[in-house]
Formats: sequence, C-alpha cells, structure tokens
Amino acid sequence: MATGLDNLKIYQMARELELEVFEITKEFPGDEKYRSVDQSRRSSSSVTNNIAEAYSKLSIKQKIHILRDIVICEAEETKSNLSVCKEKEFVSKERLNLIIEKYLGLIKAVNGYIRFLRQQTDKLKN
Repeated sequence: MATGLDNLKIYQMARELELEVFEITKEFPGDEKYRSVDQSRRSSSSVTNNIAEAYSKLSIKQKIHILRDIVICEAEETKSNLSVCKEKEFVSKERLNLIIEKYLGLIKAVNGYIRFLRQQTDKLKN
C-alpha cells in the first residue's frame, strides 16, 4: 500500500511523465544522445525529484519555493525540449503533443497544490 509521497497526485503524474519521456527518447536519433535525449530525460527526472524534495521539507514556505521556482521551471523546460523535438520530427507530432499536454496538466496541478499549501499557511495564521 502506497503512503506519503507515493499518494501525492503531482508526484504520481511526474513519475508517469518521466517514464514516458524515457521511453519516447529511446526513439530519438542516436546522434541526439548527448543533446535532446539527455536534456529531456534530465529535466523530466528533475521534476519528479524536486517534488520529492519539496514534500520532505517541513516549512510550507520552502515547499512552495521548490515547487514554484524549480518544479514548474523544470516542467516548462521539459515541455520546451519536447516541442523542439516535435519540430525536428524525432517522433510523431501526435505522440509528443500528448506528452506536452500532460506536462501542461502537471503544471496546472502543481499550481493547485501551491494554492492548497498557501491556504494551509493562512489557516495556521488565523
């Protein structure tokens, strides 16, 4: 039975996306191994890892900082990398569009989680 971090929806979404990016980049041209493949995989895994780091912080302020200033930025970077790969036609545009849309959904979910954390802070103040 999953507990803690494994129950956090944004973490589940990020892990799923990280695995999708890993799988899709296997199809990229070999000469992109140290460019598009490496960059897309690293930024994608950074999203997942930084959600885990934010989760472990005791301070809500620290959690929000990591989510807003690192997680969202890394998700946007991954989205941008995949958009360029779509234009380079490494994989079908439809397949990449689906992953890009999922990253957009993740970014929206992270923003929702940040709003939730801020509400918790406000409750503690009152």
